Amino acid sequence: MEKIFASIITIGDELLIGQVVDTNSAWMAQELNKAGIWMKHRTAVGDVWDEIWNALDGESKRAHIILITGGLGPTADDITKPLLCEYFGSKMIVDEGALANVKIIFERILKRPMIERNLKQAEVPYGCTVIQNKRGTAPGMWFEKNGKIFVSMPGVPHEMKGMMTDYVIPALQKHFTLPFIMHKTLLLAGIGESFLAEHIQEFEESLPAHVKLAYLPNYGMVRLRLTGNGDNKNELENELQNKFETLKQLVAEWMVIDDDLTMQQAVGKLLKQKSKTVGTAESCTGGYIAHLLTSEAGASAYYKGSVVSYAYETKEDVLHVSKETLATVGAVSEETVQQMAKGALALLNTDYIVATSGIMGPDGGTTEKPVGTVWVAVGNKEKIIAEKFFFRFNRQRNIELTATNALNMLRKFIIEN
Repeated sequence: MEKIFASIITIGDELLIGQVVDTNSAWMAQELNKAGIWMKHRTAVGDVWDEIWNALDGESKRAHIILITGGLGPTADDITKPLLCEYFGSKMIVDEGALANVKIIFERILKRPMIERNLKQAEVPYGCTVIQNKRGTAPGMWFEKNGKIFVSMPGVPHEMKGMMTDYVIPALQKHFTLPFIMHKTLLLAGIGESFLAEHIQEFEESLPAHVKLAYLPNYGMVRLRLTGNGDNKNELENELQNKFETLKQLVAEWMVIDDDLTMQQAVGKLLKQKSKTVGTAESCTGGYIAHLLTSEAGASAYYKGSVVSYAYETKEDVLHVSKETLATVGAVSEETVQQMAKGALALLNTDYIVATSGIMGPDGGTTEKPVGTVWVAVGNKEKIIAEKFFFRFNRQRNIELTATNALNMLRKFIIEN
């Protein structure tokens, strides 16, 4: 079966200068991959006519499908639509469905009058298939030329995702005969990428050509992803599962979860399974662990709350860390995080607790406690354990590594206790 390739073109000066982060391409690539479409290339161009035109020419030589986002707004720098009109040798017409949608949004939702510029949103090149925008005013457009498919969508992520999910992906699946692409993912912690690659080298070398292994390292963790492709869904599923079980046995010592989840998702899933709750007492992480846990929907089922005890006085007054402890061994110490954990357990009335205290940098380190020194405590009302870490990166990465290791300590403690 022929592989079907897609390219993505994102349009906008704001993307090139980093004013807006391009999250569209990553999401679109994931959805295309799920549908059995392989990504060939991604490119970003500014709001420049020649650059957009050349990108369309270039990507149409690489791929069967060219997906375009951005440049469909009502302002002067939004040139995608007139350019597409010229590129496909068409003329601009008003699409009645798009016009009705614009009117509804302004009259019923925004409750303000339209101006001529807003009505221009309903114009599309004659001959394209209009993709109605259920989440905004700018319609999408589907073109076909020389056996290639071009789809233009708004750059607003919420609007683009609606079009991709409701129309574009189903239409592509009908248009092409697509293979099955399947993934199986493991999350590991406590092992480096190089050592891991050495450990499973024989397994990796034994994989057939249609099954690939990818290493995805990030902040003290490594995801291992097996990807298989084939024409027979059941055969592929069984084969990939067998390979996955073998891989799990090889890395069981470091495995966090046999699913494509983050560390906070894995911890949340574990707490839900046990019907237990957790709270956090954070100093150096400044609430970042709380942020990670509560970024997941349904976190209220297992997360009680946090005390961000950044100052000495807060550690003393709220968490009842003793003044003597802070005066003798300091805030970054085993004794302090132990007392922080104990105080937070009582205050928040949780089953489990995580406490952190450290020096994130770039300043504040000493010879005895250099930047990157961190103490983490986890525990319950019966037992609290603490561990010391040394990180060597910038402030933000030190915070993220502390959070990852703290959550992994918590995960292990829950399993063992």
